[in-house]
Amino acid sequence: MGAIDADAHVLETPATWEFLADEDRKYMPMIVSQTFGEDVTANDGVNIQRNYWLVGNRAMGKDRNVGTEMSRAIREMEDIPGRLAHMDELEIDIQVLYPTIYLRPVTDDVKVELALVRAYNRWLASIWKQGGGRLRWVAIPPLHSPDTVRAEMEFAKENGACGIFLRGLELERDIGDPVHHPLYEIASDLDLPICIHSGNGSFVHHDFFETDTSFTKFKLAVVGAFHTLIEKKIPQQFPKIRWGFVEVSAQWVPYVLCDLEDRYRRKGWDWYENPLKDNNMFVACENTDDLPYILDHAGEDNLVIGTDYGHHDPSSEVMAVHLLKRDSRINPAIAEKILETNARTLYGLN
Repeated sequence: MGAIDADAHVLETPATWEFLADEDRKYMPMIVSQTFGEDVTANDGVNIQRNYWLVGNRAMGKDRNVGTEMSRAIREMEDIPGRLAHMDELEIDIQVLYPTIYLRPVTDDVKVELALVRAYNRWLASIWKQGGGRLRWVAIPPLHSPDTVRAEMEFAKENGACGIFLRGLELERDIGDPVHHPLYEIASDLDLPICIHSGNGSFVHHDFFETDTSFTKFKLAVVGAFHTLIEKKIPQQFPKIRWGFVEVSAQWVPYVLCDLEDRYRRKGWDWYENPLKDNNMFVACENTDDLPYILDHAGEDNLVIGTDYGHHDPSSEVMAVHLLKRDSRINPAIAEKILETNARTLYGLN
């Protein structure tokens, strides 16, 4: 028993795509390097982004959001014993792994998506097998191939997955759209939570904000998903599902709940005594959040915390567990819930 890092990452490498089936190797992403043009500074403010994934005709930065607190071999899952040893140093028992490349839309080619998703999920399955139960992961569903989703998610659960990955927008639709209901039925049947991570699966929305900061296209898409699910009463339609909202802080929760309560009142609907708990919703907080204020609105049973391990962005705090354990603003018993109990409930790790 110990702290659970509810949001850690893998950084995909050519080794990821070695899990492509033989007939799908023609879809293997390429790495292309910038040799001229204006430099783009990586998130660490020091290094220059040089390498890009190329999937079809779409280029996506490969080395922009890279953590500097660990070696390349550790963050790229080449040195799994080293990763586990670093987790020990950080007082982390289990990490729940999320992707990097899939935080944005990758491809809408049905065959390419299915091939790459299957390879990614099998790569994570191999990592789980080497991790001694300490490296769990959230599986990516091939949404453009709905007939394959159930079998893919069954494979994932049998191989260490503890959630189903979604972004704030998927298939050019909001998360409450009925097109997603078959996936929610699968999640219910398999007892896998729906984990909505900072990210955007809509080409239209993502590219519209391409010159904007990542806040609008990645963060607000997830906040909107939370709002949409409660406003459309989707959790009531799928009462077995646990919902996670990851890497968007929790500072927005009181505002969104206030807005939703007013909308419910205007429609003559009864509001919830504990909105998060009553809807099986969990939000990943950050050390910089005003936790006493958030706890007053969200309750103490539905917050988790992650490090964003492997990345270097405003949500990254590799020492998050250490800091929360020693946070004088909150009761140690509540900190223990955020660090372990609630995450075990969200991810079904009990």
